[in-house]
Amino acid sequence: MKKPVFAFIDASNLFYGGEKSLGWKIDYRKLIKYIKRKYLVKKVFYYGGVELNGFLYSILDKQPINLNKLISYLNGKKPIDKKSIQRIKFYLKLAEFGYLLKLKPVKIFREPDGRISKKANCDVDMTFDLMRYIKDYSDVLILSGDGDFAIVLKYLMQLGKKVTVLARGERTARDIRQLVGGDFRDFSRLRKEIEFIKK
Repeated sequence: MKKPVFAFIDASNLFYGGEKSLGWKIDYRKLIKYIKRKYLVKKVFYYGGVELNGFLYSILDKQPINLNKLISYLNGKKPIDKKSIQRIKFYLKLAEFGYLLKLKPVKIFREPDGRISKKANCDVDMTFDLMRYIKDYSDVLILSGDGDFAIVLKYLMQLGKKVTVLARGERTARDIRQLVGGDFRDFSRLRKEIEFIKK
């Protein structure tokens, strides 16, 4: 019996810059329905970062970040960080839609020039899961154009896995496009399928 298809979403690569750079809003309910219908995907893993703002959590904890407790914690802080709360509510909505959340704490750095930069690089987490679940899926749909994934995708292809990449053309590494060839799909062309339309 053929194993199912899994999808892996690298949110920071695919959606970096948000709707401003894309030019339109994504309807995440439509997105998951589309990839499940089009590519017969059974599981959709979503990798992203979340700001904890002092909320106690360690990667050593056996449980993922409790988003509801995090919201309660942030609501008790003054001033209330509405932007962070909004982001967490967005993640909870994704979970409702059926995305399997793989979130990690955002790390905050002060640059030499005084600027604050935030990072939640999930490449290692996604690569780890691609290998960890390798016996559970037949093929993969990768929503990322990050060239760092080329080595693991090449390995999967050598094992006979079909790898399809759905990413934004202008943000996709040449190595990735060359590697998957005709199995590259430009995310930007899906506007009619997955655009968020306000009712």
